[in-house]
Amino acid sequence: MRLAAYLARDHEHCDDLFRQAQQQAVAGCWDEAMSSFAAFHQALERHFTMEEEVLFAAVESARGGPVGPTQQMRLEHLDLRDLAQEMANAAARRDTGGFSGAGETMRSLMQQHKQSEERVLYPMAEQILGADATRVLADMRRVAAPAH
Repeated sequence: MRLAAYLARDHEHCDDLFRQAQQQAVAGCWDEAMSSFAAFHQALERHFTMEEEVLFAAVESARGGPVGPTQQMRLEHLDLRDLAQEMANAAARRDTGGFSGAGETMRSLMQQHKQSEERVLYPMAEQILGADATRVLADMRRVAAPAH
């Protein structure tokens, strides 16, 4: 499997967990929504860690320093983390309106972010990394593996 396909599949996994949490919150099933949102939040952080600590670091190392797309994605990760915290706070209050409002903003930003990564960053990374992309993918898989 190529690096881009692996990360795109992980995006879909995060999206599925996010949708599930939103649907449960709207239905007023807060215990389930909070559980689903916690799973989403954990998956999102794992995804960001794979990108920031492995992929972005490898690309930046290969290029001799920061590159525009990795810098932009790091900034967007900060925004997404803030929105996730806002949603977590709303969920703790069982605030459907707050959860849904932040969730809509989050959904929109995640969609834009995902497109930027899948259309620009991942192909660029594969090109820059060349044969090292296989090693980087293996490193990301190790980061993604649950700790025992």
